[in-house]
Amino acid sequence: MKVLVIGLDCVPPELVFDRWRGELPNLASLMARGVYGPLESTIPPITVPAWASMVTGKDPGRLGFYGFRNRKDHSYDGFSIVTSRSLKEKAIWDYASEAGRDVVVIGVPPSYPPKRVRGCMISGFLTPSAESPYAYPPSLKEEIEGLVGEYIFDVKNFRTDDKDNLLEQIYEMTEQRFEVVKYLLRAKPWDFFMFVEMGPDRLHHGFWKYFDPEHIKYQPGNPYEDVGLEYYRFLDGKVGELLGMLDDETAVLVVSDHGAKRMDGGICINEWLIREGYLKLREKPKGIARFEELQVDWEHTLAWGAGGYYGHLFLNVKGREPCGAIEPEDYERVRDELIEKLEALGDEEGKPIGTRIYRPEELYSEIRGIPPDLIVLFGDLYWRSIGSVGWNTVWVRENDTGPDDADHAINGIFIMYDPRRSGGGRRVEGLQVMDVAPTVLELMGLPVPKDMEGRVIGVS
Repeated sequence: MKVLVIGLDCVPPELVFDRWRGELPNLASLMARGVYGPLESTIPPITVPAWASMVTGKDPGRLGFYGFRNRKDHSYDGFSIVTSRSLKEKAIWDYASEAGRDVVVIGVPPSYPPKRVRGCMISGFLTPSAESPYAYPPSLKEEIEGLVGEYIFDVKNFRTDDKDNLLEQIYEMTEQRFEVVKYLLRAKPWDFFMFVEMGPDRLHHGFWKYFDPEHIKYQPGNPYEDVGLEYYRFLDGKVGELLGMLDDETAVLVVSDHGAKRMDGGICINEWLIREGYLKLREKPKGIARFEELQVDWEHTLAWGAGGYYGHLFLNVKGREPCGAIEPEDYERVRDELIEKLEALGDEEGKPIGTRIYRPEELYSEIRGIPPDLIVLFGDLYWRSIGSVGWNTVWVRENDTGPDDADHAINGIFIMYDPRRSGGGRRVEGLQVMDVAPTVLELMGLPVPKDMEGRVIGVS
């Protein structure tokens, strides 16, 4: 079988399978003829490790990266951004290329700079600019620009109050992406074709409060109340255009790396660490300051944290960090203490919020790279982690990096239609992002490597 994988970043099952299913005829048809179900993301459910786990069948511990930015050493400022060179494990397209199959890959993180494949590759949203060498073979860049002009990798700023401009950018990006996809479907030979569209993610972060009645900032009758449904209808129409181009020898998967949910607020992780005596400053900042701007008293600091959709918590260990303050034999005691206190931390009124905290060695089959010492999902991801300091409170209702309405949710979507076998519209549970790679290889008749951690998802 040929396989087309349609990647829709950040799409939650609640919208596609339930709330708007009746408005999405093409996705609903795939579900009715195939199998579908919630697709559990990685922990943490972050774009780069989640997509990478999906296409390799390996967890973030094996991959060695746990977000966009990762510690490259045990210094206090040694962080690096994930690139395609960070991905040491083989992806689906590598196995297909080695087997003599033609592939087309568009925008699957992490894919900049693009790698050599048997076919074509266009890099993803972390590409520095349209001036960058974003295509393989290099001549493909000129071909794409002749088709659509300057290629759009991402919207310019999805954390903005200019919602009209943001919405215009999202539609323009999605329209262009599907034009490129349709062109390459027709113009290039392929046995495996995969692309990722970032539009849903940007829409959710920019507009979730307008269409979710449970969001604390939702206002009935607001001018953007229908913006989510309208975009999903648009997206479904674009998917329908692709389906109309396929023959009956092509299996189709529609997948997302994680879901989305309302954001109730933020926990100022470093403010809390200061309050509890784990983080010491030589001088308090004047106003709000990023962690990198603080004067930290490292000799007396036990732990510090980073912001984001999940909390990265790092311990300052003697013999590991330059000015370590925790004796190695006290490492587990301090971790246990932090877990107990943070899990008990409620909202401003002391009401439980359901924070979940993980030790990396509990999650992953192997640990490569340098993970956080603790992975913190504040409020079961209804609260994000705020890394900046100067708020004079632990709880905020705003994001410190610009307006943002949504956090990531653990479950994304999985839909699979195999024209050889009817799935009968069966909903399946217990699916995981690492199941996608072995499933695609099985559909293509290629062997599934024994070291893949996922399992093949059957149609019947």
